[in-house]
Amino acid sequence: MKIGLVSYEFNNGKIEYNIEKIEKAIISSNGSADLLCFGETFLQGFDSLSWNYEIDKNIAITKESVTMEKLKKLSEKHKIDLAIGYIEREKENIYSSYVVIEKGKIIHNYRRITKNWKEYSITDEHYCEGEISETFIYKNREFKIALCGDMWICPKKFKINGILLWPVYCNFTKDEWKNTEQSEYAKQSKLASDNVLLLNSITKEEPISVGGAYYFKNGKIENSLELDKEDILIVEI
Repeated sequence: MKIGLVSYEFNNGKIEYNIEKIEKAIISSNGSADLLCFGETFLQGFDSLSWNYEIDKNIAITKESVTMEKLKKLSEKHKIDLAIGYIEREKENIYSSYVVIEKGKIIHNYRRITKNWKEYSITDEHYCEGEISETFIYKNREFKIALCGDMWICPKKFKINGILLWPVYCNFTKDEWKNTEQSEYAKQSKLASDNVLLLNSITKEEPISVGGAYYFKNGKIENSLELDKEDILIVEI
């Protein structure tokens, strides 16, 4: 199985632009991956919400939305599976979620457990978190998903003998990643799995993110991408 970890730039609030980036990555991968994974809230952008529910309910999308159908059709058209972070709405609730699409169909949808995806000091009951990270099967392998701070607050919830996908959105500088953070994240990954795939998106908007992607094997960096450069890390597991 080959998994592509996509470290591309998104624009906050520009869903169509971000979908174009998803299709660009699909074309650039040129059949080299079975599954392409994008970062936390890549679809709308991490800072796309206003924390005013009347505005944000129209930024978030449902699993049955026209936008989600576009993503499913991209998967079908290009014969590639996709995993994408997005802001989800279900009824009156909004979540930071991560969807896995296989052959044009949703096979898994995870909702972030920890609350630091939102400005929780000013948000109301509409902005919610999930409670569990369920195991799902892809290509006969067991997977779990953790989003960003989930692995720092409750790593035991993500323990798995299979593969952990760990999409994040972090604003460390290049020096911080290289000198401190990448080794700390690698060490933390060992608490959940021997095979952890971490990916971060790029943004030029404040707060700036230099992106990056890592394959952590047994708590060590097995492979990684150059920071601050759009690229796809292909991991064969």
